[in-house]
Order: sequence, then C-alpha cells, then structure tokens
Amino acid sequence: MSTVAPLELGPDEVHVWIVEPERILERHLLDAYWGLLDSAEREKQQRFRFERHQKQYLVSHALVRLTLSRYAPVPPTAWSFSTNAYGRPEIRGEHGARLRFNLSHTDGMALVAVGLDAELGADVEDAERKGETVEIADSFFAAPEVAALKALPEGEQRGRFFEYWTLKESYIKARGAGLSLPLDQFAFHLEAGKEPRISFDARMKDTPQTWRFMQLRPSARHQAAVAMRRPWDQPFRVRWQFTVPLASDAPPRFEAARGLTLGSTSTG
Repeated sequence: MSTVAPLELGPDEVHVWIVEPERILERHLLDAYWGLLDSAEREKQQRFRFERHQKQYLVSHALVRLTLSRYAPVPPTAWSFSTNAYGRPEIRGEHGARLRFNLSHTDGMALVAVGLDAELGADVEDAERKGETVEIADSFFAAPEVAALKALPEGEQRGRFFEYWTLKESYIKARGAGLSLPLDQFAFHLEAGKEPRISFDARMKDTPQTWRFMQLRPSARHQAAVAMRRPWDQPFRVRWQFTVPLASDAPPRFEAARGLTLGSTSTG
C-alpha cells in the first residue's frame, strides 16, 4: 500500500468498505493478505474447517488492517487489537481513542465500517442462505416487529426479516454486548423513505434519540445495516465503497447509503 495522506472522516459520517472474498482468486493477493495477519489471526484462520470460511476470514481481516491504515499513519501489520468482555475487537494504542471500526462477514461478502468517537456497529447477511428465517421471528423479535412482519404479504416477509435482523445485529454490536442484550426488548420501526427508528423496552435503559441507523443493499443477495450512537438532531451520513484490498490505490469513490438523514443529505 503506497504512502498517501490519511482519508478524512468527519464525526457525522461512517465509511463502509465492502469486499467479495469469493471473487478474489489471485494467489499473490491472498499471499499478501496472509502476510498482514498476526500470529493469533493466522492460527484462528487455520482452525476453520472449510476452505471458503478460511478465505472469508483471511480477506476480511486483511481488509480491516488495510482500511484502518487509510485513516491513520500506521502500517497495516502494526495494528494491535484487544477484545472487550463480549468479544468485540477494539484498537489498542493512541488511535483507539478516536477511531472505531466494526467488521461483519457472511457468504459472498465482508464489510468493515469506520467512524470516529462513537459506538459503531455493522452487519451484513446473505439473504439467500438456507435455514429458518420468518419462522423464528416469534423467538427473537420484539412484538411490534413480529406484528409488522406478519402483516406483510408472504412474498415480502423474508426480505423484511433480514432488514430487522441486520439492524438488530448492528445495534447489539455497537453496544459491544452481543447477545447478552435481549433481542425482544428493542424494536425497529421501518417506513419507506425514512431512516429506521428504534424503540426500547423500559428494561433496556437506552435512549432512542441517541441512535442512528442506515440500511444498505450492496447486492441483490445481501442485506446490511450500520448503527452509530449519534443524536437525531445532528447530521449523519453513511457512504460505502467496494474494494479489492491491495489491488488498487486509486482514490475511493464513495456511494451514498440508501435512506433519509436528518440535518444533512445522505450524499455528503
């Protein structure tokens, strides 16, 4: 990666870098990604049973290191991470005081979201994956979400399930507490053309007006969402960029995420 000036990132925005690991076939790139990982990451990568999962891990964790180095004068191999009590990775050292990131990967896609000075979470899901979806909503969703889901025509329910799921995952990842947060004690309210809103059961002890969300549809197959702790009355925008790590150092050409923002446009 060539030496360039760090990218600017305002407090009102999140940058999302997206990669499709299965499309990266060049051996020299995969070898270079391996060279970026530390010993603990390499050991974990090797523990995955299936080759596709090894590749997902390799590409996504190289993406994290290369992406963070776009925002701070730190070589990709020099980043060091710790995890909180629930396993969320966090940056060690001086840059961890401001720079935040969150990684998510699924079959066919990985993404890392980057922001400043605020809790941040992101999730991407393969909406074509096998297994139960709508059938498990009663067990995992809040009552208003279940009611809204089942009120939709049957052909629209699976898509809405993944909208809820990615939003809920982005929130609990931003909180850094994982599934220790009961999924049925907070609900998302979706209205066409408007930014998603969240509400909380009194037991959650959180404030809806301090959270912002944006949805992404990075491919016909994938659904994604980003969460950031930021007041409703302040600007907020999410921009995304597809990338092939190390394949090009061309300046990024960010796209605006789908959704309305309050106080600014989403195009930035």
